[in-house]
Amino acid sequence: MSVVGERIARAAAARRPRPFRFLKRFLPRTLFGRSLLIMMTPVVLAQAIATFVFYDRHWDTMTNRLAFAVAGEIAMIIEEIERDATSDERADTLARAAGTVDLALTWLPGEELPPRQRLRGTLEHTLARALDERVRRPWRIDTNVAHEWYEIRVQMPDGVLSIMSPERRLFSFTSYLFIMWMIGSSLVLVTIGILFMRNQIRPIRRLASAADAFGKGRDVPDFRPEGAAEVRQAATAFLLMRERIQRQISQRTEMLAGVSHDLRTPLTRMKLELAMLPEGPEVEELRADVVEMETMIEGYLAFARGAGAEPAQPTDLGRLVAEAVVNARREGAVVAGETYPEEPLVLALRPNALKRCLGNLLANAHRYGGTIRVTLRRDGLAAEIVIDDDGPGIPPAMREEVFRPFLRLEDSRNPETGGVGLGLAIARDVARGHGGDVLLGDSPQGGLRAVLRLPV
Repeated sequence: MSVVGERIARAAAARRPRPFRFLKRFLPRTLFGRSLLIMMTPVVLAQAIATFVFYDRHWDTMTNRLAFAVAGEIAMIIEEIERDATSDERADTLARAAGTVDLALTWLPGEELPPRQRLRGTLEHTLARALDERVRRPWRIDTNVAHEWYEIRVQMPDGVLSIMSPERRLFSFTSYLFIMWMIGSSLVLVTIGILFMRNQIRPIRRLASAADAFGKGRDVPDFRPEGAAEVRQAATAFLLMRERIQRQISQRTEMLAGVSHDLRTPLTRMKLELAMLPEGPEVEELRADVVEMETMIEGYLAFARGAGAEPAQPTDLGRLVAEAVVNARREGAVVAGETYPEEPLVLALRPNALKRCLGNLLANAHRYGGTIRVTLRRDGLAAEIVIDDDGPGIPPAMREEVFRPFLRLEDSRNPETGGVGLGLAIARDVARGHGGDVLLGDSPQGGLRAVLRLPV
């Protein structure tokens, strides 16, 4: 099959409806819930099947036997009564039967059976079937005579025979005991499963919390592998990954700082030599080049400091934004409006790095715009710092490109401005080091909107 054919086949398979896909919406979303469901479903299902099978066979077997036994005793008593010629003989037969069988017998001469009522429950239907088969006379069943007693009336030629049977003669209470035992054992098994799975899930949750904290730029020194072998393996891999990332960040920071520091020495000698040369156009051009190189070196150092190992600490974000706005005004920026939430937002942040991030965003808005508006707000699980300007903005197609280091959009920005194209790169690097991001959009003022999102 060709490559195109394989792609068409995969696309068709992806569009084909999957069976039981609708069941996913009813499944638990957490690993704890799904693991417990996988472990407990077979147990509870087996218990339910065993209960149903036992209860069904127990009912069919035991209840039928008990009902037919009572009906057989009634049929035997009726046969004895039919042989009696006088009322005294009938009374003697009833007395002897009452002393032999566990039934209360009463003769009601001259009475007729009441209208037949609708049978209720499986037990009454089973007893009715036994009476039809064994007694073969008109009968009535009344369950409202006394508690835990059944009255069975049989029509005789000259009266009605009333038989009071205790409920225990017709029904075995062991079925209830069995059902209670199965339900109780299922609850015990589910409880044990919940406790067991909670202990197994706890190391995974700690690993997820550690990974989330590390992604937000917070250190997790007290994290250690624990739990099952697979969870320990994942935790160990996370620790190794953290060490490699920290080592790479440290090496990059040291390299940029070292290179920038080493370049300052020849630049200083060049500045001294230029100072001793007579004034001229060539000398002015060289001085401009030296100043540009110094600006680039400062940008390298700022980029290195943005990736530094400053520890995170609880910080009032509103106060930090207000300080950044004050510093921007000292540099000549016009901040026309500030909006802050009523309640303080205290987050675990690296204050100096975040100040540098906000300073770059405000300096960028000041460099290319005239009026700046700053808004701090909370949006769900994130805090947003929105910086709007009224400058020329950035085309949507280039809003991701401007975050590349050393990239300047000379066509879309003022070509006379300074900078080496590291401001937005440093801002995004700091934001992502906190687990957030910097996004660009259109400002209501007609310029650029920069949104700094930080997880709460």
